Amino acid sequence: DNTNTELKSENVQDAIDELYGVCFPPQVDLGDIEVPIVDDGDGLYKDEYEDGRYFYKGGNPNNYVTFNNEQAGWRIVSIEPDGTIKIMRTASIGNQAWDSSNSNNWARPASLNTYLNGTYYNSLNSTAQSQIVAKDWSIGAVTEDNNDLAAQVNDENSAKWNGKVALATVSEYIRSNSNKSKCGSFSLNNDNCSSCVNTGWMDTTTVSYWWTLSPYAGSSSTSFRVSLFGTVGVNYGSPSYAVRPAVYLSPDVTLTGSGTQSDPYVLS
Repeated sequence: DNTNTELKSENVQDAIDELYGVCFPPQVDLGDIEVPIVDDGDGLYKDEYEDGRYFYKGGNPNNYVTFNNEQAGWRIVSIEPDGTIKIMRTASIGNQAWDSSNSNNWARPASLNTYLNGTYYNSLNSTAQSQIVAKDWSIGAVTEDNNDLAAQVNDENSAKWNGKVALATVSEYIRSNSNKSKCGSFSLNNDNCSSCVNTGWMDTTTVSYWWTLSPYAGSSSTSFRVSLFGTVGVNYGSPSYAVRPAVYLSPDVTLTGSGTQSDPYVLS
């Protein structure tokens, strides 16, 4: 009888299964650390759009990482099916054009691609460089203000580029938000930006605009950026906007810590 509990099962076997889930919730192993999977609030979620991926969502989940000797300067975006860990820098490394020639072809390569995988990568310490792995990044073009995130993810995955340093995509920005009903698509996020900025950790009040990796499908000259207010829009590639690099960490890295800002994950 579950009258006085939050359980919903109406037969014995379902009750056993449900109680097991309460006592032993699903989790993801990050080396020696076990991170529970949640479906509400801040935390690590199982992604519903790509099998085997897990995303940190919410206003302030415990996904802080010390990387390149930058104390709590990075945050985990996702855990990938192959065990690699995608992280992005919390603050900007400075303003840059997405592409100084207004091309939105990242693999061309865009001028920001050249900078991140040349000058910026070479500025990282040797330990950080050894922890990064080259991966296939999703660089497919996206339609503006769409209301179908599943289709948008497929569009992003329609083109790939292999490299070590890039940016978060538009869908990853949207998927970092825990409020799916209000913020779970491009158009919903823009319509409800005043509340979405409180439930998505990628939002920042320190820069006016920051670049994403995603090009715009309606033009060969424009790519998407996120504003101070959390809205996603398009711009020509030549303006200088904030750059928040992202990298994939090797599945062989070991993490210690709790992932809070005061006790971030430390890599070894």
